[in-house]
Amino acid sequence: MDIAEVILSDHHEQRRLFALLDEMHDCRPEELDAVWNRLRILLEVHAKAEEELFYPALLDLGRGAGGKDSAGDETTDAIHDHNEIRDAVAEVTGHASGTAQWWAAVAKTNEVNGDHMAEEEREGLADFRQHAPLDLRHRLGLAFSIFESAHASGIKARDVSPAEYVDKNQ
Repeated sequence: MDIAEVILSDHHEQRRLFALLDEMHDCRPEELDAVWNRLRILLEVHAKAEEELFYPALLDLGRGAGGKDSAGDETTDAIHDHNEIRDAVAEVTGHASGTAQWWAAVAKTNEVNGDHMAEEEREGLADFRQHAPLDLRHRLGLAFSIFESAHASGIKARDVSPAEYVDKNQ
């Protein structure tokens, strides 16, 4: 288990579930809810696992990649993105499944999440792969997978102050 591979695998699953929703416009609300709830939980738990396990290690070892000057810049941006994703998820939850407003909120969530994943893959993950020893990547990958399994039914999503997060974890 390499944490970079675990995170990339989650990103693939998130993209797959958004693509599945794209094909479900004629489905019943309860069918939409089944897929959305699975995706919502994945997004929430994945973000929290990154905040608990990945970003502290990135702040410790990273040097900046993909146009960012430092691991602090990468992490600040990523935490900001997580808050945007949480807000977008909350917007979806505020609408009846299958309505035009629900679909618009799902599309917005897909957009902000897609932007975040792309940035993270070329910045934080690239930086971490370049600077973290394999044994640490393995230990964090196991811990990340265990965290996700322990929270498979979901967590309470809470926004995090990017500046306070970086100050606390640097």
